[in-house]
Amino acid sequence: MLNPSACLFICMHAHFIYALFLLKLSLSHARTYMNPIEKHTRNKELYNALLQREGDKVIQLCQGIPEGPLYILTIRNDTVLHMAIYSEQTDLVLRLLKLVPESHLDKMTLQNDSGRTILHEAASSDRNVPAAREMLRKSPKLLAMRTKRGDTALFRAAREGQTESFKFLDGEVNKIFQIDGREETRNAIHQRDDKTTTLHISVLTESFGLALLIARKYQYLVDERDGYGMTALQLLACNPSAFRSGGKHNSLKRLIYTCVVTEDTPVTEEVESCYRVPLWETIRKQKKKHEAALRLAKFLIEKDTSWEATSVSAFRRTQLKTHKYGGSSAATKSQGVEEVQIDKTSHAMSTKETAGTPLFLATKVGIIEIVEEILNRYPQAVEHRDDEGRSILHVAIQYRQMHIFDLVQKMEIPMMRLMGRTDKNGNSVLHMVGMKETDRATEDTQSPALLLQEDLLLFERVQKISATYYTNHCNSQGQTAEELFATNMDRSRKDAIEWLKRTAENCSIVSVLIATVAFAAAYTVPGGPNQSTGYPILLNQPLFVIFTITDVLSLTFSLTSVVTFLSILTSAFRLKDFKQSLPQKLLLGVTFLIFSISMMMLAFGATVILTIRNKEYWTRIALYSVAFLPVNIFALSYLPLYMSLMRTFKYSIEKIGQAFPRFSINSRTIKSQARSSTISTYPSATLTTHSLV
Repeated sequence: MLNPSACLFICMHAHFIYALFLLKLSLSHARTYMNPIEKHTRNKELYNALLQREGDKVIQLCQGIPEGPLYILTIRNDTVLHMAIYSEQTDLVLRLLKLVPESHLDKMTLQNDSGRTILHEAASSDRNVPAAREMLRKSPKLLAMRTKRGDTALFRAAREGQTESFKFLDGEVNKIFQIDGREETRNAIHQRDDKTTTLHISVLTESFGLALLIARKYQYLVDERDGYGMTALQLLACNPSAFRSGGKHNSLKRLIYTCVVTEDTPVTEEVESCYRVPLWETIRKQKKKHEAALRLAKFLIEKDTSWEATSVSAFRRTQLKTHKYGGSSAATKSQGVEEVQIDKTSHAMSTKETAGTPLFLATKVGIIEIVEEILNRYPQAVEHRDDEGRSILHVAIQYRQMHIFDLVQKMEIPMMRLMGRTDKNGNSVLHMVGMKETDRATEDTQSPALLLQEDLLLFERVQKISATYYTNHCNSQGQTAEELFATNMDRSRKDAIEWLKRTAENCSIVSVLIATVAFAAAYTVPGGPNQSTGYPILLNQPLFVIFTITDVLSLTFSLTSVVTFLSILTSAFRLKDFKQSLPQKLLLGVTFLIFSISMMMLAFGATVILTIRNKEYWTRIALYSVAFLPVNIFALSYLPLYMSLMRTFKYSIEKIGQAFPRFSINSRTIKSQARSSTISTYPSATLTTHSLV
């Protein structure tokens, strides 16, 4: 039993220890607490040091903070490590990680307002792989942590297209979860909360090389669908910019695209110097992306058989009328009641709208590479029909992807079968010409009149290769293809009429002005008249003859163009007139207008040279060059319109060739070569005319 003195000593010792503890706690609190001014000053110094890449200063400042590199620096709760990684200062990140004490390792999982950890930031760049390795050595929990959107670090590496970072993190995932037998957890790391997988996101971000790597290693992801029911191949089939057929290049870019080399092979100094040219380097990167996308598409198509999923209802047809006369038959009425009952039961099965198959998605946006690869690997896929009963020809014509229509047309027997198919609403392939998709994302700069002309020529083309039966065939609404076309093209017709009137009026004003100038110039001849005889003084000069001829031709051409434009303004503007008559008149009017301007400038040049004929030779050349500057500008500005109008001229030549077949030599050969060498949104409307005559 302790005596009182010993108890007193023990109590005094305990009080002393407690006092030391309180003193240490107060000192620690004094170090941790700082007033707002000191805090903002420190944050400013740290932030500026990170922005200016002053690594030594950052290290020095972090050593004076208890939290060290895990100190929260920004208003979005980013730590010093977050900011250092984001600025891609790899050496500084490694030095900061060494400053993290063992007692603070649990704080390495700190997340900012977006839920991103330091590993999420490190996964955004291949340069941060050494830092990511050190992070996982200290805190393996970082690998499975997710952002507020459900992104893991592995998913973020795939989203940013960082191949090396993805390979490292993927190896760490397999090392940790596969050994433990947690394969479901490993697979979940490849997926975000909205069911988007690493394969989906790499396709969406156009990291096609990484996507192919993922698809080959994790083939189960090929058939995985995101929250919108889309597979990776479906997403790829919706991206025309990933393929060559989806880009619009001029002649120079097409030439460079053909010549550029994308393989990582040794190149000469001349080729290497070309890579320093911005246009050459841009096209090289674009071609490299196209080739990577095509390799990915081929691999995904090999695993895809979605074209087999053709519903039975797609082949169910209504009892449709073969003509528009009389009333509904008894069979039609009874079948109509039966179809209503079937539709009610099938509606519950298809309440959720499903995405189209890759074959039809690629057809809609015109990716001929995917369509051709599917049909080459699975020729029977051409028989596929969607839930609306549409075939690939229906979709190609509706979305005006005529190069895909031409591809299917080369398959003679399937083409004959598909031309006789109708969708669930009884619309034949010819009906689809009048059901032009208006929501398609195109960059058409053509005028409404020329677009309407293309539709009319397309209707004529499809009509010629369709059976006579489908000309008078009625759909479920009781409309023939021609009636449906006329109804749906009424808005286009009104726009075309307005554009034609406006163009004809403006061009008429210019033609009248040129005719006025040319008429006035005939009475004010260069050099003036001889006062005694009344004849022009420069009558015997050769250039005076040129002036006279060009002035007369300018007046003639301008008046002719005025008459042509007036005939357009007084036209009845019938729908069939937009196929040949009105565009042909516009072509003639613009041609005569250009000729009249050219002749007027020739007359002006001849007048000027007659006036200064004793000057130097270079003076005359300079004057002629300046005189023809307006003509060149006018011709170049009207060149796109003029080239579009030339289709009318080709159409007229083909019609003459049909009327006189003995004189249309080799026309079939020329057109077949043109079809095989050119891929355009809408080739000539009569490519198959002679093959059917």
